[in-house]
Amino acid sequence: MPGGDDLVARDRRCVMHPYAAPISSAPLFAVERAEGVRLTLTDGRELIDGMSSWWAAIHGYAHPALTAAISAQLGRMSHVMFGGLTHAPAVELCEALVALTPEPLTRVFLADSGSVSVEVAIKLALQFFIARGQPEKRRLISALAGYHGDTFGAMAATDPVNGMHHLFRGALAQHLFAEAPGPAFDAPWSPDALSSMAALLERHAHEVAAVILEPIAQNAGGMRFYHPQYLRELRALCDRHGVLLIFDEIATNFGRTGELFACHHAGVAPDIMCLGKALTGGTMTLAAALCTEQVAATIAGNEPRVFMHGPTYMGNPLACSAALASVRLLLASPWRARVSAIEAQLRRELAPCRAIDAVADVRVLGAIGVVELKQPVDTARVQPAFVERGVWLRPFGKLVYTMPPYVIEPGELSRISEAIVGVVSGL
Repeated sequence: MPGGDDLVARDRRCVMHPYAAPISSAPLFAVERAEGVRLTLTDGRELIDGMSSWWAAIHGYAHPALTAAISAQLGRMSHVMFGGLTHAPAVELCEALVALTPEPLTRVFLADSGSVSVEVAIKLALQFFIARGQPEKRRLISALAGYHGDTFGAMAATDPVNGMHHLFRGALAQHLFAEAPGPAFDAPWSPDALSSMAALLERHAHEVAAVILEPIAQNAGGMRFYHPQYLRELRALCDRHGVLLIFDEIATNFGRTGELFACHHAGVAPDIMCLGKALTGGTMTLAAALCTEQVAATIAGNEPRVFMHGPTYMGNPLACSAALASVRLLLASPWRARVSAIEAQLRRELAPCRAIDAVADVRVLGAIGVVELKQPVDTARVQPAFVERGVWLRPFGKLVYTMPPYVIEPGELSRISEAIVGVVSGL
């Protein structure tokens, strides 16, 4: 096994990393293995993972149930094209997703990544209205402070000012943006919270195919948690104006906010839903876009009668087997109690950050803990400081946050909280 210094040096000569300079000397840490909630670096140091590998590894790493499912499937069939063929892992996974998600969602399109599932959702909405003879309905309404992915369709629906994709603004589809959803999750409801969204729908419904947003928790756009009543009111607005509603649950699905899906906080169902990240428990890349029978039947009943999308690795049997095993493992576990315990502990242990001058806000929802600073984080300085304290966190913008695996022990979570309080205190 190459040493960490050697791996980092070789990496710097040819590897590009996400949201990093293509040629970079930024801090980089070589991982040798991952097990449970710990990452072991090649120099022998162990880090408690407070990120769940970007919110995906909800069961921790190397869970025997997931490893066994992938190993068994590998011996039978690692991949087969999904055009004109099918297989048990895909069918059983889709059946499980239909059973778990809100009742009107009956059809599942399996995609390769979260961004691609958003692309699929957008195309479903546009093709739905093309099939209905309304091709002019081709714009979206999204929300400020939202984030939907890195591909071009997803970028176009992401916050155009504070999002990560401002460089490409001139090349993206021009959509409409309402004010960020509010009020806060636990604040009193405000009847005028949807005034911006309502005004956009009133003026533009004739050209809008869908509203897309992250339900309850806006994630990479700012880690904001908003009131469930917003979704109830929005559902009624979309129905009134003949516009589809898309929920991007990629980051919030499978228990992260304390409910199996974030939209369950509001008791509201979308017309199209995107799933991803935790779908496979952090083992393989897979996502899904679900839609209602009405959306599917409308597309199927009108020219060209086929949905125009088809990834090469769609329905990959290995990924589907991993996802099915992850979903079953989650449902068989006390996940709700675990997430509730994480929420209570984070509320208690991050509270001291409120007294730090550099801190603007501290907020917690489910297994998400956020410390928002008044100034942007110097990641090159802060990242190594967390590593020195034995934890792995990846701040961005003004946010220092954690989304730990659900299986984390209280003592391990305290290490993360203590590191956040300690590092933030020194800023």
